[in-house]
Amino acid sequence: MRLLLNIIWFVLAGLWLAIGYAIAALICFILIITIPFGIAALRIGVFALWPFGKTVIKRADAGAGSAIGNVIWFVLCGWWLALGHVITGVLLCLTLIGIPLGLANFKLIPVSLLPFGRDIVSIDEARARGLEPHVAVPAHPASNPPR
Repeated sequence: MRLLLNIIWFVLAGLWLAIGYAIAALICFILIITIPFGIAALRIGVFALWPFGKTVIKRADAGAGSAIGNVIWFVLCGWWLALGHVITGVLLCLTLIGIPLGLANFKLIPVSLLPFGRDIVSIDEARARGLEPHVAVPAHPASNPPR
């Protein structure tokens, strides 16, 4: 089921969102001082390209540097990437088949706004670490029982 959802996602939203993240990364790489932001954009772009079965977890070692980085990221790239998720999510929710994909788009907004101090891992790896996922795009509803 995860593979099917990822393929549908790739065609309807993932490719276009990943292109947006690649443009953000390119801009950050050109500005040289913002290269760490470009790396973050590429990391999230891969997540936005193929999100089902992965989650975002908070890093235990995130501190003031991550907070400052998130503020700079929000100003440079975060707000317009999040806007891309909102627009794509609303458009996907206009059709019945697109509603789950639209909701998944809305779940990606927090990491597109504030990416620093977070890691993208598989849902299974997050559970193995004993961590609670903050942004989870489940592979299938039956594979994520309520806690």
